[in-house]
Amino acid sequence: FERGAHGWSVYVEGVARVLEESLGPLPAVEAVVWGDVPLGSGLSSSAALEVAAGFFLLEAAGAAMPLPDLARACQAAENRFAGVQCGIMDQFASCLAKQDAAVFLDCRSLEFEYVPVVLDDFVLLVLNTNVPRTLAGSAYNDRRASCEQGVRILRQSLPHIRALRDVTLEQFRDLEHLLPPETAARCRHVVSENRRALDSVDALRKGDMAAFGELMNASHRSLRDDYEVTCRELDLLHAAACGMKGVAGERMTGAGFGGCAVALVRKDRAAAVEAGLREVYQRETGRALDVYITRAMPGVRRIEL
Repeated sequence: FERGAHGWSVYVEGVARVLEESLGPLPAVEAVVWGDVPLGSGLSSSAALEVAAGFFLLEAAGAAMPLPDLARACQAAENRFAGVQCGIMDQFASCLAKQDAAVFLDCRSLEFEYVPVVLDDFVLLVLNTNVPRTLAGSAYNDRRASCEQGVRILRQSLPHIRALRDVTLEQFRDLEHLLPPETAARCRHVVSENRRALDSVDALRKGDMAAFGELMNASHRSLRDDYEVTCRELDLLHAAACGMKGVAGERMTGAGFGGCAVALVRKDRAAAVEAGLREVYQRETGRALDVYITRAMPGVRRIEL
């Protein structure tokens, strides 16, 4: 591809150039890029492409790099070359995911641990609305700005905080009256979502999938009502799924305004739930719903063909 090209190749070029900054010139290669992660669906297709390209280039060069460092390089490539100010979560998951486990990641220190995801009688359904996420970029920037404003105001009462992750839910409830209403709603989502993340780890460790499903539902409601990044189609799926027998929980995933949702469903009800959601979605939106039955799988690795 041409230097400075636009489109998907910029992610590959960006990774190559970031790697060259630390490793020196990379060897010339011929490669085929193939993937089946739906584009623009909130399933981190850009991170998957970056990490796969970076891992391949390291292999071709006979070079080694710790996977957390590869995740950092891929994040830098997306920030600097694709112009997307993303965090590191997606790249880290693509690098370090483990089968039947969740990655419990501290995005500040990059310390992480694996938490078992023992589905047993459950499966995960990924529900693709096929709604393009046209507002996701600008909305992300707006919400980030609101959260940063909230930190500045809250710091007057809590001078030790650097980010909303440093604010407990109890502290926020005591101080949220100091914030403009919209800013308070955005910050309320982040602070409560951090608590839900910790509670989700506890539920997974205990194998309590019912509690985990309820946390998924609470997360979607917060994303809908406080963070306001859902859309009609995502909310339609959530309402429909929550009314179906065998569904423990359902929430949107990704940046919102389209893309995908994830449902935790009992295995013996998965086929009926899938059929029911397809029928409701087609009837109410005129669109087809794509459904993938999945589980937690390993991250980047070499596969011999």
